[in-house]
Amino acid sequence: MIARAARFKRPTLLIVGCGDIGLRVAKLLRGRWRLLALTSSVERCAALRAAGVQPLLGDLDAPATLARLAGLADALLHLAPPPASGATDPRTVQLLRALARKSRVRRIVYASTSGVYGDCGGARFDETRAVHPATDRARRRVDAEQRLRWYGRAFGARVTLLRIPGIYAGDRVGGHPRERLARGAPVLAAEHDVFTNHIHADDLARACVAALHRGLPQRVVHVSDDTLLTMGDYFDLAADLEGVPRPRRITIEQARTELSPMQLSFMGESRRLINTRLKRELRLRLRYPTVAQGLRA
Repeated sequence: MIARAARFKRPTLLIVGCGDIGLRVAKLLRGRWRLLALTSSVERCAALRAAGVQPLLGDLDAPATLARLAGLADALLHLAPPPASGATDPRTVQLLRALARKSRVRRIVYASTSGVYGDCGGARFDETRAVHPATDRARRRVDAEQRLRWYGRAFGARVTLLRIPGIYAGDRVGGHPRERLARGAPVLAAEHDVFTNHIHADDLARACVAALHRGLPQRVVHVSDDTLLTMGDYFDLAADLEGVPRPRRITIEQARTELSPMQLSFMGESRRLINTRLKRELRLRLRYPTVAQGLRA
């Protein structure tokens, strides 16, 4: 009876979008939190249960399936991406409507993107910089951020917005530069190159946990490591560590003919994120402060 009572005293976390990062968070919180995860896939349920997470069948694109979420959790970790088109995020709208039916959630952590800033010309800046999204992909994230902040003010929930750059890890599908190197994908010539930012998947998961415990209300936090590299230098470093040829360098004009619009959009935005809030407010000590350390690991 004592063990059972203690179990029900644990806070309950609802993870929405429980993929690679969500499972890394679950590994960190298992045994200390009661973990729930929304999934639209019956096939995913066994893997979630094996990770210590109770699956809840529901679909952010089918509002009627979300009614059961009301009043279930003390905290929300929102990792689900917006839809692939449009300038708004109706998925976040439907999620918040479901939670508002019985407002129990008091902490919300949202995984946004540093793409909300658009091109910053290589400037180095903190979270006080105004957003200036240049693509619908980024506008959808800004829309979600605004709606979450409104919900926090209206329902007394502490909302932390994590603005996240490129995520990498050796055991993450699509998350290691070796895959791009193997494809022979080019990078921009040095005179046209852009600054990019990175975070190891394990450090991102730890940042999510830190934000659940220590995130300030209505606060934006850059979840980025200390690396200051251009995109080309990043892939050169990865190639050297892998012992493979460095990627081919091309001009902007060549890029316009060889690359997809999405690839071009990433190569057209340059910024350097300051991560002081991550370290001081969330008190996170990065396990992989630089990509060189993370890639070697």
